[in-house]
Amino acid sequence: MTQESQLSRLGLFDARVPRYTSYPPATQFKPAIGPAEVAAWQAAIAPGSAISLYLHVPFCRRLCWFCACRTQGTQSDDPVRAYAEVLLTEIAQLRDRLAPGIELSRLHWGGGTPTLMPPEMMRRVAGAIFDAFPLAEGAEFSVEIDPNEIDEARLDALAEAGLTRASIGVQDFDPEIQKTIGREQSFELTAQAVEMIRVHDIASVNADILFGLPHQDSVRISDSVQKLLALSPDRVALYGYAHVPWMAKRQVMIPSDALPSPEARLGLFNTARDLFLADGYDEIGIDHFARPGDGLAVAQRNGTLRRNFQGYTDDQADVLVGLGASSISRYPQGFAQNAPATGAYTKAVREGRISVTRGHAFSPDDVMRARMIEALMCDFRVDAGEMKDSFGLDASGLAQIFAPILSRFEDMVQQEPDGSLNVPLHGRPLTRMIARMFDAYDVATTGHSTAI
Repeated sequence: MTQESQLSRLGLFDARVPRYTSYPPATQFKPAIGPAEVAAWQAAIAPGSAISLYLHVPFCRRLCWFCACRTQGTQSDDPVRAYAEVLLTEIAQLRDRLAPGIELSRLHWGGGTPTLMPPEMMRRVAGAIFDAFPLAEGAEFSVEIDPNEIDEARLDALAEAGLTRASIGVQDFDPEIQKTIGREQSFELTAQAVEMIRVHDIASVNADILFGLPHQDSVRISDSVQKLLALSPDRVALYGYAHVPWMAKRQVMIPSDALPSPEARLGLFNTARDLFLADGYDEIGIDHFARPGDGLAVAQRNGTLRRNFQGYTDDQADVLVGLGASSISRYPQGFAQNAPATGAYTKAVREGRISVTRGHAFSPDDVMRARMIEALMCDFRVDAGEMKDSFGLDASGLAQIFAPILSRFEDMVQQEPDGSLNVPLHGRPLTRMIARMFDAYDVATTGHSTAI
């Protein structure tokens, strides 16, 4: 039996499962978690701690049809400026709620298009953040950059603020595919943006590229990957396009009959994967690639790779605070999400309230299963010794959890002599499905993307 036929028999090409950037997934968040709970969680952060901060800017000059993020279009800078003023208020409120001496291990601006902010507004926002929470030694400051919305003045502002990593959205360089997904962005424009970033001595460049797009085939994805390799990014996220028009209404603009089959999606991923590996990148988890000296590759080698809402990370902070509409925070006690609608978020901040509207408080079982899922997604292995030391699981307890997985996925998973669970290379396309077996919650398949 071929690997593809075995993967098909095990349901890979039909399954819809969470991406497991969190456990439980955000679909399980409930309104029982609100400002009071989050205030207590923030008060519990010890003085002098290192935390991570995520800042969300939900505006775009154009709304790309493929995107499922919560964003809104604007042709004017006025809404962006008004929103940034609210962010400044929220930053000040967070500073007042946290204990003294807090530093940042990571700062990330995402969206949307954070580079829509005018240069002087970028300086004000960055200055307010660093006045409240200075960067710790070895910290990173990263920003998502749309090559269509960047120029020398804005890069000057970001470089002066201490930007260390720029993240470029590529998706695909093929003109027909770009037109079909509503994201026209030439290779030349992208190369110009990367060159500007490097001229500004910004240390690292990330890039996102998609497989599974309409009209995509092995020739086209090979051409796009080779063009991307010519730009020599330090880190690449190779994400599968999630076609969920019932959730992201703009995706109805994308013709579903032009999408590759699930079997073809696997072929597209493997084509791109082979090119990245041939060019010397290390494979990180299920969908990232990095130069051997990049922080992700180092973290994978030393066993400290983590997973959060931005994907894979080498950040070790226990707290991630989200600022802005719809942003999600993670505390040791649970998850909390700000009001998704910009108006509701703005009203809460202006009234001096924490804008959280839903979340999830961790149970001990959540913490255990979250770690199992993260270990599987990062290392393709759940270590029996760690499970015993951290959660008191003995051999019989682990065997009870692992037994359905070993039965369901046969030789696509292995149990090691010490009781650890391992996913060998040939079984790794099934990783998200295997992770689903650790999930204690009822996962509705309609709320998630395909497993490949």
